Amino acid sequence: MAGGRPARYGDDGVRAPDATAVAARNAVAVVFVLNGFSFASLFSRVPALRDGLGLDNTGIAALLLAGAVGSVGALPSAGPLIRRTSVAVVTRGGVVLVAIGLVLAAVGATVVEEVVVAAAGFLVYGVGVAVWDVAMNVEGAAVERVLGRAILPRFHAAWSLGSVTGAGLAVLATAAALPMTLHLALAAVVVLAALRAPARYLPAQPDAHSGSSLDAWRDPRTIGIGLMVMAFALTEGAANDWLALAIIDGYDARHWVGVAGFAVFVVAMSTGRLVGTVVLDRFGRVPVLRATALLALAGLLLLVLGQHPVVAVVGIVLWGLGASLGFPVGMSAGADDPAHAAARVGVVSTVGYSAFLAGPPVLGFIGDRVGTLQALLVIAVLLVPTVFLVSVAREPVAAR
Repeated sequence: MAGGRPARYGDDGVRAPDATAVAARNAVAVVFVLNGFSFASLFSRVPALRDGLGLDNTGIAALLLAGAVGSVGALPSAGPLIRRTSVAVVTRGGVVLVAIGLVLAAVGATVVEEVVVAAAGFLVYGVGVAVWDVAMNVEGAAVERVLGRAILPRFHAAWSLGSVTGAGLAVLATAAALPMTLHLALAAVVVLAALRAPARYLPAQPDAHSGSSLDAWRDPRTIGIGLMVMAFALTEGAANDWLALAIIDGYDARHWVGVAGFAVFVVAMSTGRLVGTVVLDRFGRVPVLRATALLALAGLLLLVLGQHPVVAVVGIVLWGLGASLGFPVGMSAGADDPAHAAARVGVVSTVGYSAFLAGPPVLGFIGDRVGTLQALLVIAVLLVPTVFLVSVAREPVAAR
């Protein structure tokens, strides 16, 4: 981590972070919170977007695809941008684009009622969130190395905390019939204003400054980690994109109930990320990731096949716990070698985010034919090989 002094050790042998590391840790945590808040603010309003534009599931899938295209298209540039400028510069740029995307998507759905305008909003949002995501994960991994213990899942728990806040406010906004344009415009202002203070504590340059993207694409372990992240990204992304709609359609529930179900998922995922650091330090990556994949599989089956509200809630909780660690641990694994962290995290993110290119249209297409809820069984099937794929994230020998 640039500007960081070597970590100190206390009498008990536990690594004691210095003031620079603590400031960077807190700044990164806030950046993760804001990212999650902006995400949940937008995606909690997907049912309203569907109604405002008069779309079916396939139409919504196309709208979500616009955001995925923006993200996947921008991700390969994130690593080089970080190396040429800084984490802080890339983060600020991403936040500005996200704010523009939020407002544009809402205006497209509710003011001009044009799908093209809303899709442009999702595209701009996708570009912004992609470069922002890589920047905060690169610095999060650097802080993790300085502290000498698993902490990246807690940063992602901070992301989930932001999502819980965003989803909770979206429930209130929906229940109070607050215009979506006003809701998302306020969210954009909050994110832009709240970033100013923590951005000062992000490093001028990342410590992972060498290594080319081309070399990272040639590394088999990096690609394998990317594929694992892709599977977990689909598991998490299916909830982000479709859970609220699946509850509304599959359980004949009101809109606010669907949004509340999404909020339950985010709370469960946040809990898994907070507890997960302790479990990871004790048992290691592979056993924990294998267990989470099985939890997510069980949760999806309960939600889709249970057909009872109580069973559905249990399924959502298990799904959230199961989806909690795959993405952050994959980012941490990609950054195991600090000399290549920026490039490899960029590659892992690119491969992982490609899930959002295939996921929305496939699930939307299937959902229009078998039902939104039943379409989630596709993710359950995907989780079976993922149980074995997680071995690629095993810690390097020197880190054990």
